[in-house]
Amino acid sequence: MPSFPVVQADKISKRFNHLTAVDQISFEIHSGECFGFLGPNGAGKTSTIRMIYGFSPLSGGRLLVFGQDIKNHLREIKARIGVCQQENNLDPDLTVWENLLVYARYFNLPAQTAKERAEAWLDFMGLSHKKQAPIPELSGGLMRRLVIARALIHNPELLILDEPTTGLDPQSRHQVWEQLWQLKARGLCILLTTHYMDEAEQICDRLVIMDQGRILVEGVPGFLIKEHIGGNVIEVENPSRRLIDFLKASQVHFEHLLHRLVVHTREGEKLFSRISGDFCESGCTLRMATLEDVFLKFTGRGLRE
Repeated sequence: MPSFPVVQADKISKRFNHLTAVDQISFEIHSGECFGFLGPNGAGKTSTIRMIYGFSPLSGGRLLVFGQDIKNHLREIKARIGVCQQENNLDPDLTVWENLLVYARYFNLPAQTAKERAEAWLDFMGLSHKKQAPIPELSGGLMRRLVIARALIHNPELLILDEPTTGLDPQSRHQVWEQLWQLKARGLCILLTTHYMDEAEQICDRLVIMDQGRILVEGVPGFLIKEHIGGNVIEVENPSRRLIDFLKASQVHFEHLLHRLVVHTREGEKLFSRISGDFCESGCTLRMATLEDVFLKFTGRGLRE
C-alpha cells in the first residue's frame, strides 16, 4: 500500500511571549508508520504535538494534517485524530465502561456503535475483565491502557501518544508496547513522544531528536546509531593517563566523564582487546551502541529542569 503524508510541517514555530518553544521545524509523518519525537525536558516535543492536534495554535509556518491546513480545517482534522495525553485524565466518578461511552459522545457516535467499539477496544487492550471497575481501583498500567482505548473509540487515522508509559513498571510498559505493535500492524499512523530510548528504538520507524525547539537529527533508529555512534561502545572505569594518551595518539574519539571514559567505535572487539589487555586497571566493558548513545551525543549529559 503506498504511503502518503499524514502530517506535513513546514517551518512551524510556537512562541510564548519571549520564549520560543518550537523554532521553525519541518518534518513529515507518513501513513502506517510510528514517528517519534525525542528530546530532553523543554525541548519542544509537547508543544509540537499540541499544534498537530489543534490544542495550541501555530505562531508561524504551515501545518497540513491529512492534506488540510490546520488553521482552516481544525474541526475536521480533530475528528480523525486520537490523543493520549501525559496525564491519566479519566473521570474518577465513572466506571471503565462509562468512561468510554461518555467519551464516544464527543464524536457523535450512535449508542449501539459506541457500545460495540467500547467492547472491541476493551478486548484489544486486555481490559474486558475490568469493564465495571471504578477508575480509582485501576493500576497505573491499566489506566494507561484505558486512556489509549478511549483515544481509539472513534477509530482515528492518527494516534498521538505523549509519553504513554511514563511511570509504569517494566511489565506494564511491555504490555503497552505489545498493543502499539499490533496497532502498527493494522496500519494505524502513530506519533509518539517518550523519554525511554529503548521504547523509541523498538517501536518507532523514524524519529527526530529535538533540543531547544529545533530538530537536531532525523532518521531510522538503527541507521542513526550506525551513522553517529558506530557498532560498539567501550566503557572504562577510572581510566589511566596512559589510556587517554593512547586514545589521543590513535585519534579515537572518546568522552572523559568524572570517573569513566566512553569510547564510540566501529572496531569494537579489536580496540576492546587492546584496551582491556594493556590499559584496563578497573572495570572495562564492551557493549552494543544504542539510541541512548545517539541522544546523549546530540543533547549532552547535563541535567535539565
